[in-house]
Amino acid sequence: QVQLVESGGGLVQAGGSLRLSCAASGRTSSSYVMGWFRQAPGKEREFVGAINWSGGSTYYADSVKGRFTCSRDNAKNTVYLQMNSLKPEDTAVYYCAVNIWGEIRSLNGYKYWGQGTQVTVSS
Repeated sequence: QVQLVESGGGLVQAGGSLRLSCAASGRTSSSYVMGWFRQAPGKEREFVGAINWSGGSTYYADSVKGRFTCSRDNAKNTVYLQMNSLKPEDTAVYYCAVNIWGEIRSLNGYKYWGQGTQVTVSS
C-alpha cells in the first residue's frame, strides 16, 4: 500500500504561481512514475504531468507544457508540481498518483491516489 497526501493548493490570480506537494508513504519504490492529474467541475480527470522517481524523466500534457514543472525530492519521498503563469482554465482539483501499470498519460496506469487539493485561478 502507498499513501499519498497532496498540499499547496489555494486561490491565486491569473498569471500567478503555486507549488503543489505530494508526500508518499508506505511501500514506495524508486521504480515508480508519479503522476499529476486534475479534474475540473463537470469534466473528466485529465493527465497533467509525471516524473520518474530515479531518472528524473518528465512528461507533460500539451496544455501545461512550458508552464508546469514536475520535480521530486527522493529523500523526502515527495514530488512537486510547480505551476507558473496560471490561467483560469487551470482551476481544478489536483491529484497525485502512483503509476503501476504503465500508460503514463492514462488514468488506467495508476493505482494509488491522493485525496486531491483544490486550485482556483481567478481572472
